[in-house]
Amino acid sequence: MKISLTDLAALVGGTVLCGDPAGQITGFASLKEAIAGDLSFFHDSRYNERLVNTKASAVLVPLGWTELPQHVACISVADPSRSFEQIVETYGFQPEPFTPGVHASAVVSDGVRYNPGHVAIGANAVVEAGAELGDDVDIGPGCFVGRNVIIGKGAKLHANCTVHAECLLGDRVSLHSGVVVGADGFGYEFSQGRHRKVRQAGIVQIDNDVEIGAGSTVDRARFGRTWIGQGTKIDNLVQIGHNVVIGRHCIIVACTAIAGSAVIGDYVVIAAQVGIAGHVHVGSQSTLAARCGVTRDLPAGGKYLGFPANPAGEEKRRMAGINRLPQLLARVKELEAQIAAQKED
Repeated sequence: MKISLTDLAALVGGTVLCGDPAGQITGFASLKEAIAGDLSFFHDSRYNERLVNTKASAVLVPLGWTELPQHVACISVADPSRSFEQIVETYGFQPEPFTPGVHASAVVSDGVRYNPGHVAIGANAVVEAGAELGDDVDIGPGCFVGRNVIIGKGAKLHANCTVHAECLLGDRVSLHSGVVVGADGFGYEFSQGRHRKVRQAGIVQIDNDVEIGAGSTVDRARFGRTWIGQGTKIDNLVQIGHNVVIGRHCIIVACTAIAGSAVIGDYVVIAAQVGIAGHVHVGSQSTLAARCGVTRDLPAGGKYLGFPANPAGEEKRRMAGINRLPQLLARVKELEAQIAAQKED
C-alpha cells in the first residue's frame, strides 16, 4: 500500500500545509507508535509533545493549528480523528464482504425460516429447528443458534457465538466471537443443606443496533426477559445477569458485572471493572467511573466514583482527605511531642 499525500488530502477535503505533496504513506499508527511511512493524526493539544516527537511521515492536524513539526508532513482537516477514520476505512484492513450461502459442513435443521439467497451460514455452524433468520444475517463458523431463536435483518454473529433457545435478536445486532446469549441465570436456593437450582425459564431480548464484545455473556431470565435496549454497546468480557434490564444507547466497558434484576437507564456510561449489585436501579444519563461498586439505587444524571459508589465530587473530597492522613498523623505526633516537652519543663 502506497498512498500519496495529495490523494489523502483530496479524500478528506484537507490541505497539505508542509512536506512533499507527492510523498507517500504505507501504514497507519498513533503518534506515539508511528514509524517512518505511517500516517497519524493529532486532535488534542494535550498531546502536543507526542506530535513534536512523532516518527510518523505525515500527520492530520486541525484547522488553524500552527505549531507544525519540521520533520513531518502535515495535512490540515476539519476533524483529524474522523478524517483518519475515513482514510483507514478506505485504504486499511477491510472486513470480509457479506457473501450469501450455507457452508457444506453447516447443520441447518428442517423448519428453519430463512432465505438461502440472503443469509450466510459458515462452516460447522448449527441452526436448530424453529429458528428464524432475517435477510443479510451472517452466522460465522462454529456458531450455535438454538431452537426458536429469532435473528433480525443484517445481524452478524462472529465465529463461535452461542445464542440459546427462544432468544430474540433485533436488526443489525453484532455479537463478537465467544459471546453467549441465553445461558442459565445464576439462580440457586439453599435448602436442606445444599444449593438447589432454580429453573431459568425466561429469554434474552436484544434490540436493534446492539453490539456485544468478545467473551461477554448475557444470561436468560428466570422468568420474563433479560433485556438490552436499542443502540447499547458492550465491550469484551462483560457479565449481564438474569432479568437485568439495560436501556437505550448505553456504553458498558470491559470486565463489568451486572447482577440479576438490576435496571440500567438510558444513555448510561459504565467504565471498566464496575460491579452492580442485584435489584438496584441506575438512573438514565449516569456515569460510573472505573471500578465503582454500586450497592444502592443511583439517581439519574449523576457521576459516581468509588465503593460504594458516591457522587463524584463527594468521593473526590473523601479520597483527598484520606491522602492527607499521613501528613495529619505526622502533625499530630509533632504536636504531642511539643506538649510532652512543655510538661517536662
